[in-house]
Amino acid sequence: MRPAMLAPMSDFAPPQEAQPATPYAWVGGEAAVRALVDRFYDLMDLEPAFAELRALHPSTLDGSRDKLFWFLCGWLGGPDLYQQRFGHPRLRARHLPYPIGIRERDQWMACMTQAMESCDLDPLLVTRLKASFANTADWMRNRGV
Repeated sequence: MRPAMLAPMSDFAPPQEAQPATPYAWVGGEAAVRALVDRFYDLMDLEPAFAELRALHPSTLDGSRDKLFWFLCGWLGGPDLYQQRFGHPRLRARHLPYPIGIRERDQWMACMTQAMESCDLDPLLVTRLKASFANTADWMRNRGV
């Protein structure tokens, strides 16, 4: 059985007292998503702990930054920027050319967790996003180790 790609964003309903209309709004909108993506790639580029993950990316990260930003905007309930440009994300198919194992999965998760925490996102949102990202990061694996 194939695991779910990402949990439906309806599962990410904000706490009753906050009530943003979407997780995109809960994160803080376009500028906050861009800041999260930029922090993620800055950490990947600078931290030796993410070396194997960084090695899977091109020498310049500009295109990767844009693609993740466009994807996350739509996935969080904001504008569908990625789909407008490329169609359905087909995440697993698009990642198959890259050797992704346990180490790369764990580095991706550690890098994204550190980025979310350094962007001062609501801790409840971080917990929910981590659960969904972990499921997806594991689904991207195409190597056993």
